[in-house]
Amino acid sequence: MEKYTLTNGITTIIKKNNNTPRTAVLLYVKLNQDEEKAGIYYLLSRLFLKGTKTKSSEDIANILDENAIDLSVDKKADYIRFKLLCLNEDVNLGLEIMQDIIENSTFDDMEKEIFKIKGEFQADLDSAKIKAQDEYYRTIFKNHSYGTGRDEILSIIDTITKDDLINICEKIKYSAPKNISLVGDLDKNKAVELLEAHFKNLTVKNETDIRKKPEILKNNIITTVEKEDANQAQIFQGWIFPSVYSEDYSAILLLNTILGSSGLSSRLFLELREKQGLAYTVRSVYEPFTLCGNFFVYIATEPKNIKTSTEGFKIEINKIMKELISDEELENAKNNAIGKRQFYTETNLSEASLIGYYELLNLGYDFEEKLINGIKSVTKEDLISAAEKYFATPSVLCVLAPKKFLEALNS
Repeated sequence: MEKYTLTNGITTIIKKNNNTPRTAVLLYVKLNQDEEKAGIYYLLSRLFLKGTKTKSSEDIANILDENAIDLSVDKKADYIRFKLLCLNEDVNLGLEIMQDIIENSTFDDMEKEIFKIKGEFQADLDSAKIKAQDEYYRTIFKNHSYGTGRDEILSIIDTITKDDLINICEKIKYSAPKNISLVGDLDKNKAVELLEAHFKNLTVKNETDIRKKPEILKNNIITTVEKEDANQAQIFQGWIFPSVYSEDYSAILLLNTILGSSGLSSRLFLELREKQGLAYTVRSVYEPFTLCGNFFVYIATEPKNIKTSTEGFKIEINKIMKELISDEELENAKNNAIGKRQFYTETNLSEASLIGYYELLNLGYDFEEKLINGIKSVTKEDLISAAEKYFATPSVLCVLAPKKFLEALNS
């Protein structure tokens, strides 16, 4: 693996994996400014494949299909990512298409795409889980882009203009921090030659992240969503946690593994599903954004079980804050967490995604090795220290259910 800086200043990570038939190339663009209109980055990401000055969306789709090229653009909380996967012999063609959509997208299909997004979002909001999850994020990240949900985007998306998109795209092309990762059976010199040729018109500036920070929760918050046709109550409880930059990052990953992300062996699964039969789905999630992190526990259960479920959350959180886990559980958690991470480097695409993400966050392309060593070194005392530090802070509890089951919760 080698780090290289293109002549335009874009940092590039190149890794040669011999005897692999497909090459992955990812371009990460960091979002360092708040959206002026909710959803504009999301709309922009969807329009990149909808036509350029020389190719219609159908032309692009046909070229990609005929050559078995996968090209996509997705928008995450902190970045927009262009993702290319193709046969080694088609890298030049794939990069040519990627260059074209970045430099020459017309956004002529904006109104059509807005219509599609509105339909998709309105359908999404019929889902009890999605509706509750949007409310949870809206509450825990109040007045922040991390909390932007479908309702917020639906309320403003019609005000987005083509000029708005062009202005944002110009910033992405010429000033936003960005990096490229390439993994495949490709000689480094050839890889550099191709990247120099296709990304020569992009530039970067040393911009700082000027987005506002999420507000710190001062008190516990309970928010409810009435849905009379809901057969299950949707319950989210979450805390604002530190980001990937925290010295406790490895310990937090293990807390998540122990509580609810390790499937059948997790505490929430064993206690709330297996022993009490409260739900089919119960889990925990840790999301390390760049400005902060988000840790939540989730259960879908019969509405009559709302109180029992929230008490179950409380019991398991208190246990992990106060009681040392066994040597066996610690070892199993470490093996589980490290074993899962092997999936992140199984393919050229997943490996390119990982090293590109780490480089974007200025953690270094070799951060994965450091992280695994960090997980191995976590002690039982480290887990209690991290749990006491972060679970003791105020939380947001969001519950969706029919009105009669929410009345007791509200009181």
